Amino acid sequence: MQLSRRLLFGSSVWEVSRPRTPLTSGHLLIRLSDPATALDHRSAAAWLLCHNAARTALADVLGAATCTLLFAHRWHALGAAIGEPAAESSTPTFHLFGRWDGEPVTPSEQLSLPAQRRKPVPDQDLDKYDAGLRTALLKAATAAAGSTAAGSGSGAPLPAIRSWTPPDAAGPHHTVLAPERTISSVADVTPPELLALAAALEALALQQAVTGFSCVVPDTALMGRFELHALGRSAGEAVNPLEKILRSPEISQPLL
Repeated sequence: MQLSRRLLFGSSVWEVSRPRTPLTSGHLLIRLSDPATALDHRSAAAWLLCHNAARTALADVLGAATCTLLFAHRWHALGAAIGEPAAESSTPTFHLFGRWDGEPVTPSEQLSLPAQRRKPVPDQDLDKYDAGLRTALLKAATAAAGSTAAGSGSGAPLPAIRSWTPPDAAGPHHTVLAPERTISSVADVTPPELLALAAALEALALQQAVTGFSCVVPDTALMGRFELHALGRSAGEAVNPLEKILRSPEISQPLL
């Protein structure tokens, strides 16, 4: 098991690194550099820069054509942690899984196993990619920095967020969130929309009788639109909704 994270790129707010237990060669983390940092327009813009740079780097180095995002809100993986990466810390952390043709193991194959049975990617395999990822991340982030920083919009009202229960819900507390406008690429999400999604997720946590949420954002290239799937979780749940959603028609093995 990996004992430390490999830092691949760092900004003043977020860092892109390998997790302590990387499940595939395309598995990256985006996590706060300082856990005390508030989510505001500046940190939202920085998150989008890191996320988009990570996707670009995964495409350039591994040929990853699609990426799926997993994260938890007010929730930590328990026990076998089926369907979700094991919690590493209380710091806000987002798991990005790049997918490419010919990958030796898929994220769903790993996440379907109990956490103690998952096999982390060996260091020697990561060594083949990580130097290239560091270079590609820096290049992509530098190229995007100017456009990401332009126009704060921090004083404007947050955009509207739609929410609905999908027809093939993975449980009684499965809600989909999306900005009012149709977004066909995560790269098109704006900082105000990211803040609005965070506010909608927090409101959902206060409204529903759940402990927290496991969240999945499938790749927009496969879904055709941006959607955040929030799955209500609790320690006493009868069924783990992630076990169902990983086998659902929309978020299935081809996606994750």
